[in-house]
Amino acid sequence: MINIEVKRSRQSKDILNKYTSALFKDMTLEFFGVKTAKIKEMISGELPAVEVSVLRTDCIFLLEDDTYQHLEFETSYNKENLVRFAKYDLYLYERDKRKISTTIIYSAEVKNADRSLEIGSLAYTPNVVMMRDYDGGAIFAELEAKLTNSEDLTDKDILNLIFLPLMRHTQPKYELVEKSIKLANTIPEQNKRDGCIASTVNFAEEYLDDDDKKRILEVIKLPSIMEMLLTEKMLETAKKLLKKGISIEDISESTELSIETIKELQEELAEEATA
Repeated sequence: MINIEVKRSRQSKDILNKYTSALFKDMTLEFFGVKTAKIKEMISGELPAVEVSVLRTDCIFLLEDDTYQHLEFETSYNKENLVRFAKYDLYLYERDKRKISTTIIYSAEVKNADRSLEIGSLAYTPNVVMMRDYDGGAIFAELEAKLTNSEDLTDKDILNLIFLPLMRHTQPKYELVEKSIKLANTIPEQNKRDGCIASTVNFAEEYLDDDDKKRILEVIKLPSIMEMLLTEKMLETAKKLLKKGISIEDISESTELSIETIKELQEELAEEATA
């Protein structure tokens, strides 16, 4: 069975994915020059590849034509990553038998990147988007002006807002993520506002380091995400109390977690101890 830390991480990701899926529904990626059917929903990016490992991708969307759109976010170029992405797509196709279009989004730091991987009889040709071609400063000013004037954001505007931290800019990425979240907080429509914030955080997890992620979580004002983070803290507390031998009933009273949840944690700890 998967350990508690991984399960908690998945719970967090599931909530972010739910908001992202709702926001991106019926959108396309034509903003990036990628012509596809409309997005239907977001699906899990984890795929058991072999017995000893799990392949994981940044983002997979199911499209309305029953094909997949595979997104990857890269802050540097490494040709070996093309091999990894191609391997993932092959495993995914083998499992679901759906056609897959892959788009690699390179942040502004990347100046050049191969557009394909040629290995004899096999060729892998993902779509490549170079975010250094986008002026982040100008785009942020345009979005800020629109929201200040109470104008509705188009799908293109929403994508600009979410992917702003990857664009050409003079500020560090975590500062741009923070600015994007704060600007998204001014969107009048709640569903769109919450979706933008969650999506920005969701994708930022793929290109920020752990310290920057912690900084970003401090500026989130999305109740469901904050509730999730509070629950994670309670789970961690319950785990520590179980290790000290505190009774399940007392832990439940202290953390407000259910008896059932604490028993599940207890079972996980027992399995970890015998692993």
